[in-house]
Amino acid sequence: MPTPPSPPPPSDEHADGDPRSPGRLRRAVAVLWRRLRPDGSPRRPCERELELCRQERDRWQRHADSYERDLTRVRLERAQLLAWLAALHPASAVLTRGADGIHQLGIEAGGRQLSWPLHPADLAQFAHIPYAPHTAGTHGRAGGDQAAHLRRHTRLLAMEGMLFATAPDDR
Repeated sequence: MPTPPSPPPPSDEHADGDPRSPGRLRRAVAVLWRRLRPDGSPRRPCERELELCRQERDRWQRHADSYERDLTRVRLERAQLLAWLAALHPASAVLTRGADGIHQLGIEAGGRQLSWPLHPADLAQFAHIPYAPHTAGTHGRAGGDQAAHLRRHTRLLAMEGMLFATAPDDR
């Protein structure tokens, strides 16, 4: 029986479809290398994508934390301004607690009762204001009507201040 022919000796030049091609081998080694962790242990196929997702999640969490800090700072400043406004109007300032448990500050300004909901964490700043029993309809929620009334009343007070202000030359 004749002996089978021996395979050709390896050469550096292989056909493109040959799996032993140096270019294909280099690409396969590069793919395997990317699948290894820095410590040399094997990496799961989706581990890189998972790491990118975690980095993106952490980035968005930092944004959310920053927004939360800003919101808390603005809420505190709003409460301080409302407490100061209530101290300027002690005759009409009252605190109420609605059936829903939300505290509200009510102040009469320009012949109209205005109100603002208060955060429970800010109630300590309103200790100087008396509580009043809540009656339905006494305090409307802050809305467009209230904002328009505040703008008109502020303009009126500013004009009044300008009318009664003495000019430096009149002294």
